[in-house]
Amino acid sequence: MYNTGYELLKITKEKKIKISDVVVQNECKVLEKSESEIRNKMKENLKVMIESSKQGLDGEIKSISGLIGGDAKRVNDYINTKKTTICGNTLNKAMARALSCSEINAAMGKIIAAPTAGSCGILPASIITSAEVLNLDENAMINALFTAAGIGQIIAKNATLSGAEGGCQAECGSASAMAAAAIVEMAGGTPEMSLNAAAIALKNILGLVCDPIAGLVEAPCAKRNASGTVNAMLAADLALAGVKSIIPFDEVVEAMYNVGKSLPHELRETALGGVAATKSGKEIENNIFDK
Repeated sequence: MYNTGYELLKITKEKKIKISDVVVQNECKVLEKSESEIRNKMKENLKVMIESSKQGLDGEIKSISGLIGGDAKRVNDYINTKKTTICGNTLNKAMARALSCSEINAAMGKIIAAPTAGSCGILPASIITSAEVLNLDENAMINALFTAAGIGQIIAKNATLSGAEGGCQAECGSASAMAAAAIVEMAGGTPEMSLNAAAIALKNILGLVCDPIAGLVEAPCAKRNASGTVNAMLAADLALAGVKSIIPFDEVVEAMYNVGKSLPHELRETALGGVAATKSGKEIENNIFDK
């Protein structure tokens, strides 16, 4: 059992195994299931992630409210029609996938909340796109999801994953940290590198508020899934290059929790602050609920 990043790293060093191996072993013990059962369940999760990340690429998916929809297709079309994009096709493809998951969620489709519905696009987009770049198979993606789960468990135990409690940093920030650690393991990095990547990703989104327009998990949530995905990928590359987080992962998690508790309630999923409280935000809210 591990409750902190320090404890997780200690186990990987003592047993000379990867983070994903530690998580799988722990799940088998806690759930009293075989490794094949645990891995098959994660395989099912991956299938849902793959489907939700591609549904919005070819066809316009509109949210129930009509507030968002079609952006995943727009970005995908942009990739296919432009010879050169500013961020390159890899990042644009990742952003499109993240937007697709968010649009499916807002349209009441099937997604995997990883760790929340509001941040559901970050992990799938990051892992699927990275697997393409690294030419990795399904098994590698399943392992990556276990690594991400381990990071998410630690954040949940020591801080929060809830936007209502800690702002969007607790949702998209945690998802980005989970994805960054997972990508590093996929790319052959060490457990230490994974923790550095998670710390870097979380620091980059530290203080991000939760201000859903009209109280709906649609805007600015969807675009934050796109940016959270890019953040995860850049944090992974930094860590793989040997860049370390000056502040250890566990302390970053603690800082995130303290920042979240310091945020006024207007900036914690109440739709009373941030962009939700702007003139345009209020007009959108009135238009949606007047219908």
